[in-house]
Amino acid sequence: MQTLRYHDEGLFVSYLQTALLRAGEEPGNVDGIFGKRTASALVRFQDRVGIAADGIAGRLTWAALYPYLCGSAFAVLKDGETVEALAARFSTDARSIRTANPTAAWTAGETVTVPLGFDVVFTDVPYSAFLVACCLEGLVLRYPFLAKYTVGSSVTGRRIEAIRIGAGPLRVGINAAHHANEWITTPLTLQFLERYAKAFAANERLGGVSARTLYESSTLTLVPLVNPDGVDLVNGAFPQGDSYLESARALSAFYPAIPFPSGWKANILGVDLNLGYPAGWENARAIKFAAGFTRPGPRDYVGTRPLEAPEDRAMYELSLKERYDRAIAYHTQGGEIYWEYQGNAPMGSLALARTFSAASGYRVAEVPYNSSFAGYKDWMIEALSVNAFTVEAGRGENPLPIDRLPTLYAENEGIFVAALTGLRDT
Repeated sequence: MQTLRYHDEGLFVSYLQTALLRAGEEPGNVDGIFGKRTASALVRFQDRVGIAADGIAGRLTWAALYPYLCGSAFAVLKDGETVEALAARFSTDARSIRTANPTAAWTAGETVTVPLGFDVVFTDVPYSAFLVACCLEGLVLRYPFLAKYTVGSSVTGRRIEAIRIGAGPLRVGINAAHHANEWITTPLTLQFLERYAKAFAANERLGGVSARTLYESSTLTLVPLVNPDGVDLVNGAFPQGDSYLESARALSAFYPAIPFPSGWKANILGVDLNLGYPAGWENARAIKFAAGFTRPGPRDYVGTRPLEAPEDRAMYELSLKERYDRAIAYHTQGGEIYWEYQGNAPMGSLALARTFSAASGYRVAEVPYNSSFAGYKDWMIEALSVNAFTVEAGRGENPLPIDRLPTLYAENEGIFVAALTGLRDT
């Protein structure tokens, strides 16, 4: 983590501010500006937890704030302390503590997980690989029936992680943020996962369907951040002067009409990840080269061969292993659902696409020819005969701002639920 001081600005300042808010302090607006109110809130927090109150967010301060980033703390049970008393001590609820500790003996001296009194998934700040890691760890701590594992790594070594929920026979894969400036699909999918897990733990309904029914009928594997380097680039997680940042800046200079970094879709080496799969890759190359995308840059460069990018290889290998029945790649924007590849689709795909459309208000559409090759959906349909879809969520100009998330969630919850139930392939 970056050490932060008064007058600093940027993505990690917004994380600091949100963590302080969750800790009960008042840092002012979550605006990424380390001003007087943020400094005062930080000093109060440091004093409260017994850290030198210097107003600098260094290693010890970030460690103390970590429970407010991942949403859970650890506590040692006191002699005679009940679950209800522990909940009162942390201003949370007893049921969530029991859910997080299914094998606890509840004896004095035992260390248990204590979910804090707020949702894990951040809904008011831009995302990064660091924040995704915090959210995934927090979700697994709160809901031990979730399984998290690493499926690969990015160019810079950032982990690409998957998280699984469910125990049913219908295997569903959902992924988000192949494209860097479409990062809002990451909190969109994570928010669904959290609401699903919470509803399952409480035996409640989600989108009109019993969460227990979803759990028992399907197994969902979610990869919420396919392109961690690219998202970090767009949202400012690379420190100034970083060699990868400066290399990307230099690549972007060859495409001056595309704004930097907001127009960046590719991985950190300038390869467009949704043009890297072995389904008509040569056609994609011809189309994009004819359009002028002949070298690495912010978007539409296909690389030198299929699966050149480590991020694509990770998704390829995961999908071969999991053998999904259904798969959705989340993108933004346009409010459209793509369901076929070159006029072909497995049986049931169009019916499912229409179900998704009815749930979301998005249009069932055909992919424009110049964008119809070498995508994840294309490969899943051609090679694996999977009911595979691209959902172009929301409307506007990428990157969609985080304040669009409530609308996006309202539009897409029905798609998520339908993917886990919906129509069976016939």
